[in-house]
Amino acid sequence: MAMQIAVFGTGYLGATHAACMAELGHDVIGVDVDAGKVEKLASGDVPFYEPGLDEVLRRNIKSGRLRFSTSYEEAAGCADVHFLGVGTPQKKGEFAADVSYVNRVIEDLAPLIDRPAVIFGKSTVPVGTAERLGTRVRELSPAGDAVELAWNPEFLREGYAVQDTLRPDRLVLGVDPSRNGRAETVARAVYGDLLDSGIPLIVTDLATAELVKVSANAFLATKISFINAMAEVCEAAGADVSVLADAIGHDARIGRKFLNAGIGFGGGCLPKDIRAFMARAGELGADQALTFLREVDAINMRRRTSMVEVAKSACGGSLLGARVAVLGCAFKPDSDDVRDSPALNIAGQIQLQGAAVSVFDPKAMENSRRLFPTLYYAASAKDACNGADVVLVLTEWQEFREMIPSDIESVVRQRHIVDGRNCLESDRWRDAGWSYQGVGRR
Repeated sequence: MAMQIAVFGTGYLGATHAACMAELGHDVIGVDVDAGKVEKLASGDVPFYEPGLDEVLRRNIKSGRLRFSTSYEEAAGCADVHFLGVGTPQKKGEFAADVSYVNRVIEDLAPLIDRPAVIFGKSTVPVGTAERLGTRVRELSPAGDAVELAWNPEFLREGYAVQDTLRPDRLVLGVDPSRNGRAETVARAVYGDLLDSGIPLIVTDLATAELVKVSANAFLATKISFINAMAEVCEAAGADVSVLADAIGHDARIGRKFLNAGIGFGGGCLPKDIRAFMARAGELGADQALTFLREVDAINMRRRTSMVEVAKSACGGSLLGARVAVLGCAFKPDSDDVRDSPALNIAGQIQLQGAAVSVFDPKAMENSRRLFPTLYYAASAKDACNGADVVLVLTEWQEFREMIPSDIESVVRQRHIVDGRNCLESDRWRDAGWSYQGVGRR
């Protein structure tokens, strides 16, 4: 059954959700206060890189099921189902999450809702936020108790966001058990096609739903930092962390996914979410429960400084006057996101130590320039490697994984390659006369 849906926020989460809800057959309006962003999306132009999203967006704009607006009044007038997909960045100078954008949507939207409606939060928020917002909605809306607020956390992986929205491994819905309203019924209608295909729906209370996303991210961050800690031990002991990960990954209780040693995690979710989780636990008096996440964060940040030291060693002990090629500046492949990117952070640190740094990334160049305008941005991987004393592979794009020594050896000054993601065939490079160094590998 087609429903009238409004999605507030048209960033990575909101734009993806709006397009995919239209793909499921609903009539959707995406709302944002940024008129420039709305204009771009309305013309079928996705303002960030996400594989497959542009086709979904354009197809549904053309069909008339998807449109975009800056008007809250228009959205409140035409939709009875509202999704909140605005950002919750880390507060400046603090670990805590900034929920001001979520608060603002509620303050502006709720007074305009004058009939029964359901608001579904998708943003990642500190536990307790949904209960507070539900109370506020009922205070502000002319419809009062007829407006319900539920929480429906997102689990999008950049590079797979369309797939994760249209074919998720689970759906989670948090409702207020004291209200016994329509939220679950409406959610089942919105996601009817997904539920019919066998995707499980887990219905719980508001607080548990809020904790699901941050708990999942905390677990993934812990797993990544664990294997990076093992890489440090392997480097000290002369062992191979890749073989170690394969061996322990066969244990069904552990699994092989996310056991890839490298320069650590970044992006707009994991770093800020685990820090916000720690901050909120402290506010609740449960800070000791999450003290281990401080070490998870420390291990992750340590990988960046370690890679700078590896680059320095490859250049003879000093980066002053060295030429360094950095391949990859997005925090992960199939994304143009450079938020808290380990690769870009490493490039910046190396430049600060006196090296000339040349960077290439297939998709993230424009975003990188805005953050680090003083780096040299090359037109290709080969161009980035021109005259290099050392080549650093810091984002595992397929283009770099498939690179062979003959692609760049004619332009480099010295044959040193550092594999910050353990994504290259080490024997191929060594056999070609290169000095190869991975992370936690012999």
